[in-house]
Amino acid sequence: MAKERILVVDDEEDILELVRYNLAKEGYHVTGAITGEEALRKARTEAFDLIVLDLMLPGIDGLEVTKKLNAGEKTHNIPIVMLTAKGEEADIVTGLELGADDYITKPFSPRVLIARVRTALRRQTSRPEDETAVIHIHELEIHPGRRSVLAAGQPVDLTYTEFQVLYILARRPGWVFTRGQIVDAVRGDGYPVTDRSVDVQIVGLRKKLGAYGEYIETVRGVGYRFRENP
Repeated sequence: MAKERILVVDDEEDILELVRYNLAKEGYHVTGAITGEEALRKARTEAFDLIVLDLMLPGIDGLEVTKKLNAGEKTHNIPIVMLTAKGEEADIVTGLELGADDYITKPFSPRVLIARVRTALRRQTSRPEDETAVIHIHELEIHPGRRSVLAAGQPVDLTYTEFQVLYILARRPGWVFTRGQIVDAVRGDGYPVTDRSVDVQIVGLRKKLGAYGEYIETVRGVGYRFRENP
């Protein structure tokens, strides 16, 4: 049975109780908060393994809470799953770029909630520390030191920028990366990369990867992610 501690932040009591009930049923230890100020106070004084955070809060909103948590010495490593309403794509992008790990769009099913929470916790415990380690996923072998890629044992000829885009996505399978985050990952090496050109790079990358290109998934209005191994 799971024993992780989760902080749930939402000013709507019915949603707070719904999330609390379903997480507790799965064995998680759940603490609630209804304001951003209360969430920050509890996150700074108690130990949590994950935070489920509504973006629309009175006073300090969810984006500001995310920013403050990510900047805190004791809280910057706590994964954050945002709760958002439909049509808040801009806020989702901002939240991810401020340091949130994932998001759930309201209304959501308990099954989706539990799946996203489990995934976020699993990522937290399996984050690769060695940035030179070879990545093996979906019959792809990605070697950052050599900047080489093999697909089912066959070499794939990628440009520097295409390799960087593939590497940042495949290194964190299942994570949603905004175009801005992808730009930041490849900027500074003499390659002109813009938000719009990221889409062009993705098109070329998918084409070169052939059948394996389908593992690069578009998250509409937000960015891209690399599909996790089943």
